[in-house]
Amino acid sequence: MTSQIEIEVLNHISDVSETEWDVCAAPESADGSRPTDPFSTHRFLSALETSGSVGKGTGWTPRHLVARKGGQTIGVAPLYVKSHSQGEYVFDHNWAHAYEQAGGRYYPKLQIAVPFTPVTGRRFLTRPENAAEAMAALVEGSVRLATDNGLSSAHVTFCSEAEAHAGAAMGLLHRTGQQFHWEYDGYETFDDFLAALSSRKRKTIRREREVANAFGGEIRSLSGAEIEPHHIDAMWAFYQDTGSRKWGQPYLTRSFFDIAAQTMADDLLLILAERDGRPVAGAFNWIGRDTLFGRYWGCSEHHSCMHFEVCYYRAIDFAIANRLRVEAGAQGEHKLARGYLPAVTHSLHWINDSGFRDAVARYLEAERDAVDQEIEILTSYGPFRRSPQPDEQE
Repeated sequence: MTSQIEIEVLNHISDVSETEWDVCAAPESADGSRPTDPFSTHRFLSALETSGSVGKGTGWTPRHLVARKGGQTIGVAPLYVKSHSQGEYVFDHNWAHAYEQAGGRYYPKLQIAVPFTPVTGRRFLTRPENAAEAMAALVEGSVRLATDNGLSSAHVTFCSEAEAHAGAAMGLLHRTGQQFHWEYDGYETFDDFLAALSSRKRKTIRREREVANAFGGEIRSLSGAEIEPHHIDAMWAFYQDTGSRKWGQPYLTRSFFDIAAQTMADDLLLILAERDGRPVAGAFNWIGRDTLFGRYWGCSEHHSCMHFEVCYYRAIDFAIANRLRVEAGAQGEHKLARGYLPAVTHSLHWINDSGFRDAVARYLEAERDAVDQEIEILTSYGPFRRSPQPDEQE
């Protein structure tokens, strides 16, 4: 093993202490401050397992990796054995179909990822002083686990750009995709943000906000102790409704929402539209060190423009007040007109079969070029002014 580093495979996140895991997952929060993102922390992964959102019967079987050197944990990775490709958001269904049509067995496979969470972050979680050697050992450990068990492949989804380049240098296949992110640019108010947009886009957003806020109730942002059980009840109902329509069956269990509210309330931001004291629409967000992560939306009543207001504009309000950027989740070109511009996402892939690996490598090379072109075109259609100019008459 690399540099005499030992790799242990864990069947449960509870097999390692929160302190031991988080010293690698979130070393920046050792002083009690926020982690860069909450999703790779022990408490988030534990909530997934304790709630039954992953584990037996879900197609996500935990096999987390721990790298130790001289008895000290220097790296960890959230790893799962997958029996399908659901809840990943980096789509390889066509790969699976092609491989199985050729007589291969694509599933099970290995996945280093945060389940159901299309959010960029470190996936090879290491102590900063051991970053290179720990990542190399974790990559080697995952490939060896796949090889020893005759698995078709191992995948690392929504990794950081630095990890993508390092992994490619180790021989892993590099894949890119795109999402829509909102970037904080020193704005003091929402109007400052609007001033950076073209006149037509400003007018559209102001009109949408006026329409949404005229629904006959109040929109509130809640975090920490402000979040009460009935707020979680409402968000669960919203999540179920949206999940059933989008995926057929929601990924997260009811218990996950309760556990998250109990153990991670300070990481949560709920934006709820209430009418007559009853939530009728809401968005479930997670707060990171420098990013607000939009995750789930739903409603029990339809109100025009409410989705834009609750999911995007209120998120921007919060981000400006706290000097954060916003990642609004997967897909959704409608975000472009609301100031969310395309950004590159990264993943890494190891394919056991050499012939299939070569075919995938050729596909990914062409796909990367297509992603670059798509981002360039989408950015050109963004709502921002092309060059500084006097404010137009509105």
